[in-house]
Amino acid sequence: MSTTEAASNYDNLEKRSVRELLTCINREDAQVHQAVEKVLPTVAEFVERLVERMRKGGRMFYLGAGTSGRLGILDASELPPTYGVPHGLVIALIAGGPTAIQKAVENAEDDETAAWQELKALAIGPNDTVVGIAASGKTPYVIGGVKAAKAEGLLTAGITCNAQSPLAQSVDFPMEVVVGPEFVTGSTRMKAGTAQKMVLNMISTTAMIGLGRVKGNKMIDMQLSNQKLVDRGTRMLMEALPLPYEEARELLVAEGSVRQAIDSYSNTSG
Repeated sequence: MSTTEAASNYDNLEKRSVRELLTCINREDAQVHQAVEKVLPTVAEFVERLVERMRKGGRMFYLGAGTSGRLGILDASELPPTYGVPHGLVIALIAGGPTAIQKAVENAEDDETAAWQELKALAIGPNDTVVGIAASGKTPYVIGGVKAAKAEGLLTAGITCNAQSPLAQSVDFPMEVVVGPEFVTGSTRMKAGTAQKMVLNMISTTAMIGLGRVKGNKMIDMQLSNQKLVDRGTRMLMEALPLPYEEARELLVAEGSVRQAIDSYSNTSG
């Protein structure tokens, strides 16, 4: 039996107090970072290859179903506002299409050919990278997609929470984050989902840093989509330039990003 489907280490949950339930969930969650730590060498090697391809114009695609697919969508959708990259640089596909983001689509994840057809419709190319996300490591939609991608010579990776799964055996870089049985048996939205989110954060964040989208520890290309971010960007400018708040804010709004504001000031002053 898959680890993710194994019986919980806890029973009679309905008879426990809320505080006891929370304590037990927290105890299980504490194991996640230890499992993630074990795959860091694989993640590191993968990201180095990924950044090389992205510098040549390559994109990254996430493939997932259910919770795994939604986590991919979450990660991909946050990159443009955070780092100012184009929306098409990282693309997440979920079995069943957009409808499946909020509502399960019956049998969608069982179609082994759908993901590759969707990738071809997006004109997938030789510098692109495909990352399969599946807690079980058995999802046909995901496995079919990464197998076809690898056969075409694309870089492939897989994030799963079971050892020696079909997904891990189908990709160049298998990331097997084995977190053990879930607190509620089989509920992979819990520890497995947390582990997948952590790995996705690591991949996308280190890739963005590698692409020059961070200076020091600041998101210098973030989109100024609300007043909080305008204020954050203004304070970044004040740290980088000898400007008071209002002048820094005016420059930021005029130029559209911290990076462009710094470049503009440097060109003007000298």
